[in-house]
Amino acid sequence: MMRSLYISATGMEAQQLNIDIISNNLANVNTAGFKKSRGDFQDLLYQTMRMAGAPSGSGTQVPAGIQMGSGVRPASVQRIFTQGDFQNTQNSLDLAIEGDGFFQIVMPDGTAAYTRAGSFKKDSSGRVVTSDGFTVEPSITIPADALNVTISANGTVSILQAGNPVPTEIGTIQLTRFSNPSGLNSIGRNLFLPTAASGEAIAGTPGETGFGTIAQGFIEASNVNIAEELVNMIIGQRAYEINSKAIQTADEMMRTANEVKR
Repeated sequence: MMRSLYISATGMEAQQLNIDIISNNLANVNTAGFKKSRGDFQDLLYQTMRMAGAPSGSGTQVPAGIQMGSGVRPASVQRIFTQGDFQNTQNSLDLAIEGDGFFQIVMPDGTAAYTRAGSFKKDSSGRVVTSDGFTVEPSITIPADALNVTISANGTVSILQAGNPVPTEIGTIQLTRFSNPSGLNSIGRNLFLPTAASGEAIAGTPGETGFGTIAQGFIEASNVNIAEELVNMIIGQRAYEINSKAIQTADEMMRTANEVKR
């Protein structure tokens, strides 16, 4: 009887984590470049009371054994890197990646980080930076007298200056991809760091094989589907309630057994 109490407790803990994941997805429904997460779960060890295929006498075998499970546990929380919808902003420094790839960012300590959020700005020196002031790599500096900034699908950055009708190329925005993006480590601020599971960063030009292209004047929205997350929340809530009911049922059965002597 006590086994069911512990099994149901693991189910409640698993569903609590599941709701936490869904809540984080919904909280970031308007976060540019955000990628939703999904919880993966595994069943725990089994206690074998009767082995399948064991001899049962007279030359026969047991066709099906008896195994009792121990519950469930979280196995992983996986990032889903599907493409988010594009939002037209008409801002020349808003960039969206259509396809695979990440923008490379240089942190203040010199560490390279990666992001899908392309809502860039200019700092006081004209450098293209993130909302936190982190520099885009390779560094792009826009002159103060630039009248217009054009970024092509292959990442080429050109400006138009007063008195010069011919656009001037000032740099190229590169993209970086990973063999296993789900293995990246999220550090907040829409940034990821590589890990042993993600593999080494592979840099390349937008539009090349394996890399997406850049769309200027667009922002990639979160790939969170609100309706899907709400359905998952209902399922998780009901699963939590069912596990709590199992605990209540086991408790009532134990109480009934205790009252037999009366």
